Amino acid sequence: MEYRKLGRTDLDVSALCLGTMTWGEQNSEAEGHAQIERAKAGGINFIDTAEMYPVPPRAETYSKTEQIIGSYFQQRGDRADWILASKIAGPGNGISHIRDGQLKFDRQHIVAALDASLKRLRTDWIDLYQLHWPERPTNFFGQLGYRHQDSDFTPLEETLAVLDEQVKAGKIRHIGLSNETPWGTMKFLQLAESRGWPRAVSIQNPYNLLNRSFEVGLAEVAIREQCGLLAYSPLAFGMLSGKYEGGARPEGARISLFSRFARYTNPQSEAACSRYVALAREHGLDPAQMALAFVTAQPFVTSNIIGATSLEQLESNLASAELSLSAEVLAGIEAIHKAQPNPAP
Repeated sequence: MEYRKLGRTDLDVSALCLGTMTWGEQNSEAEGHAQIERAKAGGINFIDTAEMYPVPPRAETYSKTEQIIGSYFQQRGDRADWILASKIAGPGNGISHIRDGQLKFDRQHIVAALDASLKRLRTDWIDLYQLHWPERPTNFFGQLGYRHQDSDFTPLEETLAVLDEQVKAGKIRHIGLSNETPWGTMKFLQLAESRGWPRAVSIQNPYNLLNRSFEVGLAEVAIREQCGLLAYSPLAFGMLSGKYEGGARPEGARISLFSRFARYTNPQSEAACSRYVALAREHGLDPAQMALAFVTAQPFVTSNIIGATSLEQLESNLASAELSLSAEVLAGIEAIHKAQPNPAP
């Protein structure tokens, strides 16, 4: 397993990060614990979660993922072996059960969310605390174009000042952004540097063969500002594994279970998927491993967040860390991308 610096910090994180958003919904506590143990044995030292998890968010399952991780730490006593990341939820639809639905990045909500996460995770500190998505209205979650809306959102200065207090209190070590735009990322970085506040060390945004929009405005920021990408959905909800080929909907698979996960199932995406899967098989590669290896190898990626619902899937994901794609495979990927660019942004 390769290890990379997390931003400008002294932390070395594994090139693969263990994602957890199915734990408490598709996966039980025991299964979550088994995944953590197998990931650790495979060299992973980085685990990502969120107060909102599991997904899809429901009042009945709210915060179960953090609780599962917390029970693991309590039972195994190896918290110090892990670089732990979590996220505070921003405003949105379908999450009125989180802090009464009044979600802002102000002092009241950051302190309440952070303290609750620490309690559930059974730890005194979180290594990387991320803003799950912007509080302000902007283009994220599949919206490419920016449409300006006047709104009353917490000033970024206030958000950073409160996060600075939490760092000084020892509750968090570093801060990160998620589902953020180039403007938002640079604004947070500029404010931090001018005021001496914590500097964002990472951006957690979607990135996969069907959605390479990060390359357009954020890849340069990630490299030049040493604020690397934590890539989520590297398999596009499993579409790039090939298991949904020909309209198949395997029993128990995420897209089969939850109709809301339609981001990667439009006709253009399915057509591109078929070409990527065929390319992998033409070269004797597992389609999922090819897709993961492509993401992990990008120079702006700090860590690739893998998510599995079985140990078999996790084993395959771990194996991708040892895969180096040939020039011929990379040329094939670029040819498909040129013909069908970003079918599911």
